[in-house]
Amino acid sequence: MNNVKKNFSIRDLENLSGIKAHTIRIWEKRYSLLAPERTATNIRTYSLGSLQKLLNVTLLYNSGYKISKISKIPEANIPLLVREIVAKNSIKNHAINAFKLAMVNFDQSLFMSTYSSILADKTFREVFKDVFIPLLNEIGLLWQTDTISMAHEHFITSLIKQKILINTEKLQHKEPIKKSKIFVPFLPENEIHEIGLLYLNYEIVLRGYKSIYLGQTVPLDTLKDVMKYFDNLCFISYFTVTPTKEKIDKYMTDFTALIKEYGAAEIWLLGYQTKHLDKDSLPDYIKTFNSIEKVVEQL
Repeated sequence: MNNVKKNFSIRDLENLSGIKAHTIRIWEKRYSLLAPERTATNIRTYSLGSLQKLLNVTLLYNSGYKISKISKIPEANIPLLVREIVAKNSIKNHAINAFKLAMVNFDQSLFMSTYSSILADKTFREVFKDVFIPLLNEIGLLWQTDTISMAHEHFITSLIKQKILINTEKLQHKEPIKKSKIFVPFLPENEIHEIGLLYLNYEIVLRGYKSIYLGQTVPLDTLKDVMKYFDNLCFISYFTVTPTKEKIDKYMTDFTALIKEYGAAEIWLLGYQTKHLDKDSLPDYIKTFNSIEKVVEQL
């Protein structure tokens, strides 16, 4: 899974482009837009170049170009026309597709130009909510179905992390104005899925709270080093992969014991693994949330 995927099925193309497999076949036959190879059992396979071309064609098609017109554009000119469209403010309607194209091409400049275009009339918070969250959800499905490689996922998520960090840094020059809570965002050991936590840290700082951001794969014992210095702490964590169903109850038992030893604190949790918690038996100082938006409402 660490190697970049170079061959794609027609189902992969459908998943990435949003164009139905039946339509792709019609475009091949009627307009010769793609030229798939055939396996020994006569199954279509597509190169990375074919996928890139289809994503370009899809962006043009969704921008109002008729497929008959697109088929007559010299192939070398299609990426140039796409870049012209990306440069326009109207790209906000096609941003997710453009970001997917940037991901597949490992094209940092396309990512940056798309981001700049939608940021022209959206706040960063709107970009994250309206574009990045749906994009990340799609990427998760594409990765699970083996449509994209781990290299693609890491490339695009690293760029999104950069944008969160840049926007957070702009706020960190100001002194916190709210004293009711000090937030400690962290991920448990072996948990590395950080984008959701990074964004929550941005929202925490934006609202004027002090944040002690600890980041990925933090051993539970490490938290006591923070608890020695502050009383009004609110730990916030994202359980995406760990702790697992088999280990989550013990993890929460150890966590609550730590809090009782060093004083009072709140715990806010979200992520896939929290579904394994018995919500009714949790003490009042532990809250679970089913989305980033719900956490933000509580800030």
